[in-house]
Amino acid sequence: MRNSYFLVLNYSIFLLFFAFVAVIISVFTTFASMNERKGCVATVGFFDGVHRGHQYLIGQVKEMAKATGRESAVITFDRHPRQVLHSDYQPKLLSSLDVKELLLSRQNVDRVEVLHFDEALAGLSAHDFMRDVLRDEYRVECLVLGYDNRFGRRNGEECFDDYVAYGKELGMEVVRAKEWRENMKVSSSQVRRLLEKGDIDAANACLGYNYTIVGKVVEGHQNGRQMGFPTANIDTKEWGQLIPAAGVYAVRVRRQRSMTLMRGMMNIGSRPTFDGDNQTLEVNIFDFRDDIYNEMLLVSFVKKIRDEHRFDSPDDLAHQLERDRMEIEQIFDKETDDE
Repeated sequence: MRNSYFLVLNYSIFLLFFAFVAVIISVFTTFASMNERKGCVATVGFFDGVHRGHQYLIGQVKEMAKATGRESAVITFDRHPRQVLHSDYQPKLLSSLDVKELLLSRQNVDRVEVLHFDEALAGLSAHDFMRDVLRDEYRVECLVLGYDNRFGRRNGEECFDDYVAYGKELGMEVVRAKEWRENMKVSSSQVRRLLEKGDIDAANACLGYNYTIVGKVVEGHQNGRQMGFPTANIDTKEWGQLIPAAGVYAVRVRRQRSMTLMRGMMNIGSRPTFDGDNQTLEVNIFDFRDDIYNEMLLVSFVKKIRDEHRFDSPDDLAHQLERDRMEIEQIFDKETDDE
């Protein structure tokens, strides 16, 4: 009995020692990770959509980093700050977090850092954010700010000159980026307005790539299949992205874990020919018959073909869909010829 007691005691001491060592290793690893970060030139923002204005700003960050022998970094947030500041706010995002990280990584910066935006972070003043997060955690030595970039708890009261003053105190250079001066106005808000009007050409021009949504394939009404145009019905709620205006679009579709881009046409609307009353997103992938229920799809919008209409019969709709497909095939064929 006594031996059992000492065996349990020794085992408990061993576990405590092991836990202590694990904590020490964890702390050491955290500090080592922080020390591994090099001094960097960085910019900070939400970067929804990573449009051409964002790309222009990030390009300047890379140039300054290269000129000074530092790393380039983009620091962004995992959710829109207004979601924390206003609990009832439901943003219409241009890019989910995963897509945004992918788009930022394609800018060929050395580091993409994602901050968890919560009440504690929202409560930091600009000075404390620059000191505790940018300087101490991410080793930002030069901060490049866009012309309308503001941050910190009092961001309506502080301006660029305040950030410069804080930077001097903290040993951080603060630089205003050169302003975007091309003919088109570019902002995340502008892209949202264009998409809501269905102006895909202008939206894509602002983005510098084709607007893309992420969704999961769910059960639908099977109307397309009965007309000879089987569709994948897409549910995008989980990703919270903005859905373009109702209509028929030429799209490219990519399956989860695949790099193959497939041609297709998407209908966004309420299915008026079938007396529908809820918005649906239905994509017909050309020359494709696989079962993809519950799969994730990426759908990229190439061009709007027409508005949604109510037809006198499903047959009339089917004839129009055939014409839509022919037009879309011609669009893609022309793109291929132009390459």
